[in-house]
Amino acid sequence: MELRNPILRHFRLLLLISGYFYVSLTLVASIGINYGQIANNLPSPENVVPLVKSIGATKVKLYDADPQVLRAFANTGVEFIVGLGNEYLEKMQDADSAKSWVKSNVQAFLPATKITCITVGNEILALNDSSLTDNLLPAMQSLHGALVTLGLDKQVTVTTAHSLAILETSYPPSAGAFRQDLVPCVTQILNFLSKTGSPFLINAYPFFAYKANPKQVPLDFVLFQSATGVVDPATKLHYDNMLFAQIDAAYSALASLGFKKLPVHISETGWPSKGDDDEVGATPENARKYNGNLMKVFSQKKGTPMRPNGGDLNIYVFALFNENMKPGPTSERNYGLFKPDGTPAYSLGITGYNIVSNTTTAGPPSTSISGPPPPTPPAPTSSSTGYLSISLSPEKPHNHFCTLFIPCLALIMNLLFRH
Repeated sequence: MELRNPILRHFRLLLLISGYFYVSLTLVASIGINYGQIANNLPSPENVVPLVKSIGATKVKLYDADPQVLRAFANTGVEFIVGLGNEYLEKMQDADSAKSWVKSNVQAFLPATKITCITVGNEILALNDSSLTDNLLPAMQSLHGALVTLGLDKQVTVTTAHSLAILETSYPPSAGAFRQDLVPCVTQILNFLSKTGSPFLINAYPFFAYKANPKQVPLDFVLFQSATGVVDPATKLHYDNMLFAQIDAAYSALASLGFKKLPVHISETGWPSKGDDDEVGATPENARKYNGNLMKVFSQKKGTPMRPNGGDLNIYVFALFNENMKPGPTSERNYGLFKPDGTPAYSLGITGYNIVSNTTTAGPPSTSISGPPPPTPPAPTSSSTGYLSISLSPEKPHNHFCTLFIPCLALIMNLLFRH
């Protein structure tokens, strides 16, 4: 039994009456929101469409090419990025396989569903897996070649998402640089992105820096509430929040390799509303401040100090729903702006704002809220079987993002706040 329209109308009415969101008719910024499905209590994609539309979403990013989602959003005007899992990289080097995949997962849904980009793998370079790294660019090139053959390369680009762990230096932002061991590979990928007009995607979570070192990382700085902030000693640019400093470090790293004008999109960022005892800062109030302030900043089309016009910067907030089947610590299941029944997880207190959407479709098939839940599937063990876990419990050392990024950020912030 599917979720019926009266309940959907309740969702929309609740949003409007409670004042959690007020949706304007004009898109004011390219802000994204992850819509994940690693849960057994979410509405079907068909029933999510009105909820996504009710909050002004105009863009969706998938980590696969779930046909149910793509069909559900047909003729809605919502733009889609579809994804290819890490486990398919080797196979996609074959031109026929790449063409077949594009025909089945992209061309078949055009033009009703507006697919604009394919992401190949997730945070592969930070995995330090040579087989995946060696297969990444060839897979990207093969998929682009398939798009060219099918006459779709002018409307669909190809890229991949990176962890900030691929940066060797991120403080000060003007000194941002890629890891030396990754420079040859990164340079080849950047050449590909530049030639094909594709964006550079990176995932950034100031929450991890605060969680790792709450005594030395000012909470106001990571929540966009810093009155004093910090100044880059080289450029004299002022930073009143950590996310902008992270983004500008990525810009500097790109510029150091000769790609100063390459567009950068933040494919994941967010804050959990609940966590374990050792997950400092994971509260509804901090989640409200981080996501609410982030959206307010970008609703003003405010770029970073290094690129103040903000014209090419898209940011995707994590996530649309809390997802009850995600593995790892409690925070993993509490990044959503909404509970599974469509009610807000906390108030954002935003008016006049349109939210853009970043969707993840990995995990169990979507089910209706009123129907019986499906059997619990095995928990994903890597980004290849679902989108990468945002944080890591001690029992799951597979997550490269946290093991590499948090210690690095702790050191950086030690340096940063001594100035």
